[in-house]
Amino acid sequence: MAELDIYQFPCLSDNFGVLIHDPVNNLTASIDAPETAAVKKALSDKGWQLTHILTTHYHADHTDGNLDLKSEFNCTIVGPNAEGDKVPGIDVRVADGDSYQFGAFEAKVFDTPGHTAGHISYWLPEAEVAFVGDTLFALGCGRLFEGDAQTMWSSLSKLRALPASTQVYCGHEYTLSNAEFALTIEPGNTALQNRVEEIRQLRNADKPTLPTTIGLECETNPFLRPQSPEIQERLGMQGKSDAEIFGEIRQRKDNA
Repeated sequence: MAELDIYQFPCLSDNFGVLIHDPVNNLTASIDAPETAAVKKALSDKGWQLTHILTTHYHADHTDGNLDLKSEFNCTIVGPNAEGDKVPGIDVRVADGDSYQFGAFEAKVFDTPGHTAGHISYWLPEAEVAFVGDTLFALGCGRLFEGDAQTMWSSLSKLRALPASTQVYCGHEYTLSNAEFALTIEPGNTALQNRVEEIRQLRNADKPTLPTTIGLECETNPFLRPQSPEIQERLGMQGKSDAEIFGEIRQRKDNA
């Protein structure tokens, strides 16, 4: 089976850039393009030529490099159909249920709105990896700039249903602050307690906390755990819907 090479690197103040490379077909995609210089340096470090940009959503800290990189590399920019008019240089528009063939790898597309109205995520099942932009974070989720709690919960539910072994790459290094907040929502979660300690050690060593996995998030991320009896009791929301409980957690994080 073909192997997908993945290279993650920091950019801007707290963004992550990610390059994926299909060595058999000599294709390289940037997952979003937060910053031209950082993407170009990563390409140079790996000796890869950019052929694609896979865009998750239109925000500038995910698309600022699009036009410069397209001008230099003549790469194909894939992005969300619902935000196509907002994604600089877009060539291919994709939406929920679509697949985009990246060399030997099929990228399945999910509409995951909430952070933005047209946000999408990419799942490459053969590589057991998902690129989720700002929908899901390690121990967190994106702010609801263009959607309500029900919309975002539906989006997170799609990601939550992926195989537990799926590696997850997110748009930002927010994990330590998310971890501190998570402990206020489900302090009795032993898996969460252990993970927070590990995260503190990683950040103290200036190491990234990503990628994560779907399985780890389902065990420790309060935004994916509205069914938790401890969370329901702590919030006084026993018997409420998953979306209502999620919405309360998101509101508390916004106000934290």
